[in-house]
Amino acid sequence: MKQRDPIQLQDSYESISRQAANRIEAALEQNPSLLLCAAGGSTPARAYELLVESKKQNPAAFASLRVVKLDEWGGIAMDDPGSCETQLKKQLINPLAVASNRYYSLQSNSESPEKVCQQMRNHLAAVGPIDLCILGLGVNGHIGMNEPAATLEPFTHVATLSEVSLRHPMLKSSRTPAFGLTLGMVEILSSREILLLVNGTAKREALRTLLRREITTDFPASFLWLHSNWTLLCEPDAAGGLNLQPST
Repeated sequence: MKQRDPIQLQDSYESISRQAANRIEAALEQNPSLLLCAAGGSTPARAYELLVESKKQNPAAFASLRVVKLDEWGGIAMDDPGSCETQLKKQLINPLAVASNRYYSLQSNSESPEKVCQQMRNHLAAVGPIDLCILGLGVNGHIGMNEPAATLEPFTHVATLSEVSLRHPMLKSSRTPAFGLTLGMVEILSSREILLLVNGTAKREALRTLLRREITTDFPASFLWLHSNWTLLCEPDAAGGLNLQPST
């Protein structure tokens, strides 16, 4: 049997965003209480905006949606302008009217980060697995805040952030985080479906590395090749110089 090719080259950032939003809406039609794992950052922002536009036409479709936050900067305030919490609340949670009992977050400024991680592990063990996980690609190959290392953590954990991650554009107007909080590789790879969104010239070398299909802890995103139902949505700026054929 021919193996499914996960790579989909779209013609623009708008196209990958619409594809992602359409996939989320289709999954919601099949499962109204969908458990969505939402990433922060600029890449999924337009997809979230499209979901909000869709809700205006069909609010009932999102009435039972459940959301879990993929990761968070540790040691900064939850309402810090650079926090994942601030972004997700503004772009997704509040506009979609996701009730507090349907949104599970990682607390950025807890006195006990390990306890926060254990609570998330317990939560996912009780309500998981994740139905649909939205990911971005770090320039060093990280997914969530699972950084390149000799070994990778399986479950939600406190992460030591790389210098690359500490230069993330989200943090331009924020204090420097002391650590990261992130779902682990097992929790991510246990998702029933994964969408990896990649755009912009800054991600070109990371995408090139990913497409070598060499699985290594030095490039955590490479572990997506082990998943049976993941899709890479990328656009020409990221795929420049790569021999990819546009999706039809």
